[in-house]
Amino acid sequence: MLLDVDGVRIAAETFGSAGDPAVLLIAGAGASMDWWEPEFCTRLAAAGRHVIRYDHRDTGESESYPPGRPGYRADRLHLDAVGVLDALGVERAHVVGMSAGGGIAQVLALTVPDRLRSLTLMSTSGGPGDEDLPAGHLPAVAAPDWADRAAVVEWLVEYQRALASPSRPYDAAAVREVARIAIARTASPESAETNHYAAEGGESAWRGRLPTITTPTLVLHGDEDPAFPLPHGEALAREIPNARLVVLPRTGHEFPRENWPVVLQELIAHTE
Repeated sequence: MLLDVDGVRIAAETFGSAGDPAVLLIAGAGASMDWWEPEFCTRLAAAGRHVIRYDHRDTGESESYPPGRPGYRADRLHLDAVGVLDALGVERAHVVGMSAGGGIAQVLALTVPDRLRSLTLMSTSGGPGDEDLPAGHLPAVAAPDWADRAAVVEWLVEYQRALASPSRPYDAAAVREVARIAIARTASPESAETNHYAAEGGESAWRGRLPTITTPTLVLHGDEDPAFPLPHGEALAREIPNARLVVLPRTGHEFPRENWPVVLQELIAHTE
């Protein structure tokens, strides 16, 4: 479905009954809702949750802007999450954010806590760049010809491979399957993969406010995450009052299908 969020087109999809507690899934930078795979969403909905996933601006079927010239500030991505809930008539939701989506989720817990039932932070950080936390890194994979969608898909497969755990076999076929769907739905792959990083403004130094979060919080973090090493997740769990950390073994900066059972178990319990 296409939603009008403050005059901007935002694509979203729901699973399950609207009468069940809502769970809002927020993907990372440059990621469309396709990275929250339908089977995962269906399994969560079967546990009695109204699951909502959506495309960030510049991804999927949502509003697209010229490459390198996003027509929005970075904090607009935070407001879009609330706008999706408003457009769907959802007063409060369990919010789940992965990577940069976890940053958005933290800002929501700090700025609109009345809209959150619970908070789940996956593979993210409250203090990227802070000197007391180990520096992470993103893959140095040469950019593809953005006009060649098949090349972009293969670039995404290799980019995700560099973020994945070296301790388990990498499921390139599964990643390629999702990447093909995501790129086919996206107006400008180059905009999708670059504009979120080019957007200026927004809050970036909120770590000192983490102790003020009152929303029940679950932290899920891979023990081999190269982008945000495990101490980032440990800091979140330590600094957000009463937060609980679940370490995902043999997991990098990724959400492999092998992790679905434990993540579903933890999410269902946390959103009970």
